[in-house]
Amino acid sequence: MQPGNMIANLFAALLLALLIGGVFLLFGRPLWPQRHAQMIVLPIDTMATASVRRACIEPCLPARFDLKLAPARPQG
Repeated sequence: MQPGNMIANLFAALLLALLIGGVFLLFGRPLWPQRHAQMIVLPIDTMATASVRRACIEPCLPARFDLKLAPARPQG
């Protein structure tokens, strides 16, 4: 192979690499648009999420909490 032919092939390969790189940089957006999730926050139903007594109109929590019923804190 002659040196001129090797240099021409090298320049052609570099030109092709630059062309492909330029296409990726220029048109670097995804083909399909990204979908963004939107949270739907519903109003809180206090009757379903709190401790409710029949005597209370609003949700009531106990006045005291028995620590003997709580699980022990893990060690370490």
